[in-house]
Amino acid sequence: MNEILTTLQYYFSHSLVWYALIVGLLIALCSSLLGVSLVLKRFSFIGDGLSHVAFGAMAVAAVTGITDRMIIILPLTVLSAVLILRTGKNAKIRGDASIAMISAGALAIGYMLMNIFPVSTNISADVCGSLFGSTSILTLKAEDVWLCLGLSLVVLIFFVLFYNKIFSVTFDESFSKATGVNSDCYNLIIAIITAIIIVIAMNLVGSLLISALIIFPALSAMRVFKSFKSVTICSAILSVICAGIGIVLSVLCSTPVGATIVTADLCAFLIFSLVGAVTSRKIKK
Repeated sequence: MNEILTTLQYYFSHSLVWYALIVGLLIALCSSLLGVSLVLKRFSFIGDGLSHVAFGAMAVAAVTGITDRMIIILPLTVLSAVLILRTGKNAKIRGDASIAMISAGALAIGYMLMNIFPVSTNISADVCGSLFGSTSILTLKAEDVWLCLGLSLVVLIFFVLFYNKIFSVTFDESFSKATGVNSDCYNLIIAIITAIIIVIAMNLVGSLLISALIIFPALSAMRVFKSFKSVTICSAILSVICAGIGIVLSVLCSTPVGATIVTADLCAFLIFSLVGAVTSRKIKK
């Protein structure tokens, strides 16, 4: 026990580790809040699709030699979010088909560009780091922390001010339109915020694991709670706890941050599923 405390004290004496912890907790919070609406609207895989787009945009930025990759990654990911939202309403291309089409295309183009125009001698490590997250948490900067703080405030303010509208759009979009709610606008805002979170989260968990931060906490909370408010609160708390545990374990065990966080989310889902099953049986009796 003393050895564990000594190791944690050593690592957390460095500001870069605190950066990773703060960014991880903030990303988990924002992802979980959006995740409840996305899961209930059966649009949870938008996170997976946009993460592939972000990977493709990152490959383009790397090949073209642009140092500030956000200039390309963020606009392209946001544009893809809008396209997925628009094409998902098309009778010929449904939401799940549009996500699969855009994500697979972006992933293929990104990987092809990194092979044709390699930016380093170790392409496999570059691709693996981008898809599954860096094996080191010492890659974040102070700007990432401030960006996440600003984003978290925006997401929290958006949810508090427009909670009733989000609830209405999530459960019955047709009824919300009939009552005068501009559901298209709220769906667009949710998609754009999701895209921004995904771009920021790539540094921590990687492209392929971002959707897990959106899906698992919401699904876990739904195993036990039934109301939208309680599911949202539980999802946010659970996501933050799992992110903190994942980061601490990655420091102690020298495991990839993203994979460790997702594993913690998976364990929480199994526990909540068990609790939900036991509770439902007691209620039936």
